[in-house]
Amino acid sequence: MKNAYWILAGLLALFYLYGGGVKVVRSREQLLPMMAWVDSTPMPAVRAIGVIEVLGAIGLVLPPLTGTAPWLALAAAIGFAVLQIAATAVHLRRGDRQIALNAGLFLAAVVTAWTATALL
Repeated sequence: MKNAYWILAGLLALFYLYGGGVKVVRSREQLLPMMAWVDSTPMPAVRAIGVIEVLGAIGLVLPPLTGTAPWLALAAAIGFAVLQIAATAVHLRRGDRQIALNAGLFLAAVVTAWTATALL
């Protein structure tokens, strides 16, 4: 169970570290080709989402790795599942029906949360 956690958490952490980092450092014009929702979202909100994603990625890896507050990994995984529910709602509200990535990330976050309980 711990091996499954580390594989899933590592993949999710890499994905969110990259995605969040991009939201933090790139301009709206640079983000638009990858993320159409950015055009109708204030940049401070986009930056805040990016920071949350980076912190969540750190939360998936660092606490279990150090043995300090491993419950934070469970909280981060649940937070990513909630984030994907909200992201799916944004995509559907915009008329974008391509939510397969959101569904896959939601499923990965739920399974990561489930496997994180083995760390507690």
